[in-house]
Amino acid sequence: MAYYNDVAQRSDLVERILGTAARVFEAAAERRAKARVYRTTLTELNALSNRELADLGLHRSELKRVAWESAQDVAA
Repeated sequence: MAYYNDVAQRSDLVERILGTAARVFEAAAERRAKARVYRTTLTELNALSNRELADLGLHRSELKRVAWESAQDVAA
């Protein structure tokens, strides 16, 4: 019976390790997705002229903040 308990404990340990690894990979994938949205949004906003930005109610100094907020909204 002691052998069974030992095997059960190892199984629990393996499950915990695999669960932790899965969470790490999920977090990395989420960060990568956020970075992609940020980069795309910032590139598209930088392509606009000052006049077009003004029509949107934005100033060029606000672009990084807007892109960051866009990336955060996608993940939520």
